[in-house]
Amino acid sequence: MTPQKKTAAWLAGIAGTMLALSFAAVPFYDLFCRVTGYGGTTSVSDAAPGEVLDQTILIRFDASLEAGMPWEFHPQQNFITLRIGETALAFYEAYNPTDHAVAGTASYNVAPDLAGGYFTKIECFCFTEQVLKPHERVVMPVSFYVDPSIVNDPEASLIREITLSYTFHETPLPEQQAGLRTPTVTAEN
Repeated sequence: MTPQKKTAAWLAGIAGTMLALSFAAVPFYDLFCRVTGYGGTTSVSDAAPGEVLDQTILIRFDASLEAGMPWEFHPQQNFITLRIGETALAFYEAYNPTDHAVAGTASYNVAPDLAGGYFTKIECFCFTEQVLKPHERVVMPVSFYVDPSIVNDPEASLIREITLSYTFHETPLPEQQAGLRTPTVTAEN
């Protein structure tokens, strides 16, 4: 093999490795964020901790829509105050004002980012895709708690307020519900 062919093969190998690593970066970054709470990514648990502290924290709720998402979406409460470790239940409302079914998936985070590792969801509408029929209105719950270990973190223990934010993004309708779209009727000539 000539030196040029060896160099080309070596460069192709490097390019292939870099391409493979770029595809692996997204799942690894997502895992990193979920484990550390980096970027306001919340944790998920099956149940609340056994410990509830006397210290309280204010939770604010925020809702937005991706550009072009036709739904109306808002929290049913602007804020709640809960004790750290206590399970809370909050509700968001979505409405599809269109004449066809629309599917959506909610992305979420908390602010400040440092609170992400301590804000834990038990159940959430954001875990699954939501499909709203034409003119359908739904109330969607989220059950969560703030982990008591937040008080042991020198920086996070200073947090007195957390904002939980959701953004709904339109997604393709699942195959079994694609038939809910109103077909376009055209006149034949």
